Amino acid sequence: MSYDFASLSPTEFEELARELVGAELKIRFEAFAEGPDSGMDGRHCTGGDSTILQAKHYHRSGPSKLKSKMAAERETIDRLAPHRYILVTSAALTPHNKSELRDTIGPSLQNTGDIFGPDDLNALLRKHPEIEKAHSKLWAPSTGILKKVIAEAFMEAQATRDTIPEVFERIFKPKSGDANSTEKDTLDVERDMIFLIKTTPGDDEFALWLAPKLEAAGYSVYADILTLEPGDRWRRVEDLILQHRTAKALLVMTEDARNNRQVQDNIDIALEVAKELEDDRFIIPLRLQSGKKIKGIGDAIAVDFVRGWGEGLTALLESLQRQKVPKPASGAAIDPNWDLFRRRGSIALVNEPERLTSNWLRVLEAPDSIHYFENVGVGDEDRARRAAATLPFPAVPHGRGLITFAEQCDIDEWLMDVGRFALAEELDTLEFAESGWPALDLERQPASNMMVRMFREAWEAFCKERGFAPHAYSNATGFHPSPELAPRGKKIPWGRQGSHRSSMLRNVARGHIWQYGVTGMPFLWPFWHFKLKSRVLFAVDNGTEDGEAIDDHRKMHRLRRSNCKGWRNKQWHGRMLAFLELLSGETAYLRLAVSSTSAVVLDATPILFNSPVSTELPDELDADAEEPDVSTLGRPESALEEEA
Repeated sequence: MSYDFASLSPTEFEELARELVGAELKIRFEAFAEGPDSGMDGRHCTGGDSTILQAKHYHRSGPSKLKSKMAAERETIDRLAPHRYILVTSAALTPHNKSELRDTIGPSLQNTGDIFGPDDLNALLRKHPEIEKAHSKLWAPSTGILKKVIAEAFMEAQATRDTIPEVFERIFKPKSGDANSTEKDTLDVERDMIFLIKTTPGDDEFALWLAPKLEAAGYSVYADILTLEPGDRWRRVEDLILQHRTAKALLVMTEDARNNRQVQDNIDIALEVAKELEDDRFIIPLRLQSGKKIKGIGDAIAVDFVRGWGEGLTALLESLQRQKVPKPASGAAIDPNWDLFRRRGSIALVNEPERLTSNWLRVLEAPDSIHYFENVGVGDEDRARRAAATLPFPAVPHGRGLITFAEQCDIDEWLMDVGRFALAEELDTLEFAESGWPALDLERQPASNMMVRMFREAWEAFCKERGFAPHAYSNATGFHPSPELAPRGKKIPWGRQGSHRSSMLRNVARGHIWQYGVTGMPFLWPFWHFKLKSRVLFAVDNGTEDGEAIDDHRKMHRLRRSNCKGWRNKQWHGRMLAFLELLSGETAYLRLAVSSTSAVVLDATPILFNSPVSTELPDELDADAEEPDVSTLGRPESALEEEA
């Protein structure tokens, strides 16, 4: 079959382009992370020659917009000066269109044969069917290809039946019971499963209650919390079950389900199956909360569980019986894992509210607008990168310029020795984070990544300014208070409004100096905030204030596991608040400078949450208690010596 590639995202289209053209030319293209691509989505280098591949997903835009885009990128292509330039596009092209594109791209394009349009890509997919099979979003709507995939998977599974995961054994059970059938394309399976479409983990409690009761009534139930195992390709498993094993799909309708991507994907597939089976009642909604209807099944009558789960179950079982939903011939069998799963997290709840402190700092203020300063006159991208490194405020190089919150006066003052940069574009900060910057050819995700990067750089600059020392951990930079800010054994007071307490941030335990620190990680979802990750750094006590640094990361890891094992939640919580007390000083806010006149303002107090219930877990440690050194070790000295 032929594809228009509309089902693929730009990133997925780039991946497909690299694989198809690479297979045809028998070369491997390098792939790059999302973000500014410098005019290439794939690169292959041999000796001094390079082959550059650029993919343009212009399915709905057409050749005219594609030509304009390539004209705008001509300068970048000429600067790259590749030995061979290849363009892959989803825009439908005529021979005349390809000739125009060749003239627009310039001498780097050797001939029009290096322009691959959708017809060329479909020809390559027929030549390389294994690539087509690997990109499931291409063929997911095609029942024919799905049947072929499941049939081939079944035949392959029969050859190694002893090692088939249980979930696949259930999926690939032939209707006829003939495991040796050779009709791959017509393989049929029994539709005898009830599929629970729900959010995870939001609706797990309801699923754990409902599923065993349906099994007690004789039905076979699929739910992701039990059926999927670590390593399973869950999306593929669920698609196959919905397409070929499901007799009815039960949709758990809650407020969270309405906006859940996984739930919506399952609904879309279930609607296709319903159309194929000509079953208007294939999806049965189960209403757990009052609210708006869910897209795609707005006119379906729901089984009401709002008034009571027991009453809803009675109505559901009557409906399944009326609609003659099949039951497995083996009869009723309740999976014991439902109860085991429920017990695994069972802690007695107390019907009393509890105040909980998070490790999130809310972003209270940010600049209204963000700026793009472009290099004026002769220059290249290296100049923009040097300028971003020189500016004392967060900035990200992009093309020939910088994206930053800094003002023109900051640019003129700090970059006079690098080059001249002038304000070229300005955009609302919220719009930049949520929609990208179309004028700069920046999509939402790369723009969001730039925002997070600038927030992180502002945090790190603020910590250094306050006298906190950076330490490079494996995945981020942590900051620790200097000995002047937090001497050994000194309790740092924290707390406001009458609840004054104190915690240590540096002390000695069993011949090692430990010091507490924090990594600040910015996030833009579900709202703008910084997440604080606790860090503990160790040094050998050699009589100095800082101690002797430990370069062996395995020893450092052992010390963290042993020395910090005895710390209770209250100690971790107290140290985090003491750290913030030192960092914020006399104010209740953290002002992270992003220009000479503006800042990202954080609340220095972590966000508080109210839990409607509490637990019966013991909480005997005094709120002000600071454990002695011996208790922090967590196990005897002999065990530590043996491990070392």
